[in-house]
Amino acid sequence: MSNVRDFGAAGDGEQDDTAAIEHALHDGDGVLEFPTGRYRITRPIEVRLAEHGPLAVSGSGGTAKLIMAGAGPALVLVGTHTTSAAPAGFRPEEWRRERMPTISDIEIEGAHPQADGIRIDQVMQATLTGVLIREVRTAVHIVRRARNVLISGCHFYHNTGIGIHFDHVNLHQAIVVGSHISYCRRGGLRIEASEIRNLQITGNDIEYNNHESFTGFEPEPTAEIYIDAREGSIREGTITGNTIQATYSPGGANIRMIGNAPDVNHKAGLWSISGNLIGSQENNLHLTSVRGVTITGNVIYSGHSRNLLIEHSRNIVVGDNVFDHNPDYEPGELCTGIRLVDSVDCNLHGLMIQDGQAGRHTIKGAGPQSREALVEVVRCRRVNLAGGQILEGAPYGLLLEECQDTLISGCTILDGRTPPLMQAAILWRGAGRGNLVTGCRVGTGPAGAIVAEPHVRQWNNLPG
Repeated sequence: MSNVRDFGAAGDGEQDDTAAIEHALHDGDGVLEFPTGRYRITRPIEVRLAEHGPLAVSGSGGTAKLIMAGAGPALVLVGTHTTSAAPAGFRPEEWRRERMPTISDIEIEGAHPQADGIRIDQVMQATLTGVLIREVRTAVHIVRRARNVLISGCHFYHNTGIGIHFDHVNLHQAIVVGSHISYCRRGGLRIEASEIRNLQITGNDIEYNNHESFTGFEPEPTAEIYIDAREGSIREGTITGNTIQATYSPGGANIRMIGNAPDVNHKAGLWSISGNLIGSQENNLHLTSVRGVTITGNVIYSGHSRNLLIEHSRNIVVGDNVFDHNPDYEPGELCTGIRLVDSVDCNLHGLMIQDGQAGRHTIKGAGPQSREALVEVVRCRRVNLAGGQILEGAPYGLLLEECQDTLISGCTILDGRTPPLMQAAILWRGAGRGNLVTGCRVGTGPAGAIVAEPHVRQWNNLPG
């Protein structure tokens, strides 16, 4: 191992250890060891793997800290990989010199307003484990090209930029697992203008990003997980088993996925969102112009506008989720709600959604809730809503407007509050064709049970 102290590093937090660390990097044996201490650097430590060979950076079980007192990333990994992750795509020299650079068990702290954590540039099998990065702009910045990235058991905390930023990158086979990503001003994990395939975000705690503790920053709308494919394409991903919570921010979301214009091929989709706890933002899940997303087995709560907002999307399956408010905070409540707009070929089944007792926001500063029903389906085509419970909606349980070929079946739409606030279980208005409500248990309010246009066929429903 190349102990940086043997090359002149002091590790006292005062001396500039940049030159000593670079000396250890260039003249050492490839294992850069930082004993317990605080190592102040003033410029990025750049590792060009093709020249340097295999690299491991070790911080002695997390007891060593790099203090980045200059602009830019503390550590930069630069590779030369340009093809796919298939075995034939790797040159022999890449396996010899560039495979699996590893950074483990070290802390990076920013001491400059333009300091960053780690940059990964055109690298294969970059592996970060047990890394703490805080007080920088962006903790981990992945650019140009990356294959088989693994980020495991890390902490990215209180940064003015982004926790993990996939930025104009061609990325395949990446996993972010078992990490804490919190209090990062511009979001926990952000993807922009990239070509992404096979990204797994699993078992993490991603919360309180864009937090109110940041002062003096523009209130840019962001998300805990922000996926933007208005440039590039982002497909084949999973968001599974995470806690994804937030402090409310105007225009914010827990998960925000944006494709391109709806009249062309949707460039974001083929994603599975399952088994997560998702709560406390303007919109918990906000999908725009995406195709092929399944949302199942989640608990989704406390959306200031909506729990789920889907716009200009298609081939969306929403099944067996709980949409709820948190009764621990009564009488302070946030409403719940689902809204689909201008979308086609969507299935919602096994839905459990229940509003609070007040039927409106009662939390100070939450603002008005601009909704007409607990579940709203507007200008959609070929939507099936089956086997759901829509409870305590106000003023309506379910609103459908200008929909075609839409089927509502086997749903329970009731208001058990005292006094009830629901005007009718279903309000169906506007032009349409091929629509059916069947086999539903529907409550009756002052406007009736089902208020619908003549083109809506009703069969075998139980009002009361």
